[in-house]
Amino acid sequence: MRAVLYYRGSLSSCNYDCPYCPFSKNMDSSETLAKDRSQLAAFVDWVRGQGELGHTLSIFFNPYGEGLTHRWYRDAMKELSHMEHIEKVAIQTNLSSKLDWTDGLRPGKAAFWATYHPGQTEEGRFVAQCGELYRRGIPFSVGSVGVKSAFQAIAMLRRALPDDVYLWVNAFKDKPDYYSAADVGYLRAIDPLFDHNLSDYNSMGRDCRTGHDVFYVQGPGIVKRCYKDRQVIGHLYRDGLEGLAKRRPCRMECCDCYIGYIHMPELELHRVYGDQLLERIYS
Repeated sequence: MRAVLYYRGSLSSCNYDCPYCPFSKNMDSSETLAKDRSQLAAFVDWVRGQGELGHTLSIFFNPYGEGLTHRWYRDAMKELSHMEHIEKVAIQTNLSSKLDWTDGLRPGKAAFWATYHPGQTEEGRFVAQCGELYRRGIPFSVGSVGVKSAFQAIAMLRRALPDDVYLWVNAFKDKPDYYSAADVGYLRAIDPLFDHNLSDYNSMGRDCRTGHDVFYVQGPGIVKRCYKDRQVIGHLYRDGLEGLAKRRPCRMECCDCYIGYIHMPELELHRVYGDQLLERIYS
């Protein structure tokens, strides 16, 4: 079986203080960090045995908070990248940590989803981190939340990055009718795929790969169809992939997040992103 696993453990701490994020400047206790580390170790151990069962996996870490400031996430990425049955391991990160550890990644197996947060880091430092990934030949995309106060910073970032690095913009949807037509045109000029994210997709009862060959795994092994659907569909370590896999139409009214709607077959977004759909790289 070929499957995609999104993994999110107990980690909820971040070194940034973004106003649109509920986990800004959150500090986990030592007990929570120890639990997160133990959960990730159990997950990697389970993944290690899946090759013998004939499974091929792609893994995306999207923790609440910043994972790469913790050694266990860096170590997990390195180990997973060297497993033959792993097609890809990727992580969502603000790129605030050093990148020398990436020497241990297997070339062609790892990718980064790098998020730029104006006001939390200097543009020059973030661009330098992107340049480090670029020089090392590690595939990555760069993105930012399209709040109006960040428009200029996002445009400046686009000019500072190499032309072949895709810069995506996440539409800010907390306020209705937030963008004017001019705003949309401005962001579309930066991100040619901005309209994909600006849309909300009617999804109730529609076909979706989530729950069939895409799974959202929480730290203890609890599995849900997707991160927005709270219904538990099973347990990774008890049921295994064969016990979890089932055609499950969407139970939500709409899908408005990239990591959700890319798995709706009718949108055919694999034709846009190819084999870099997971890490959101467009070329």
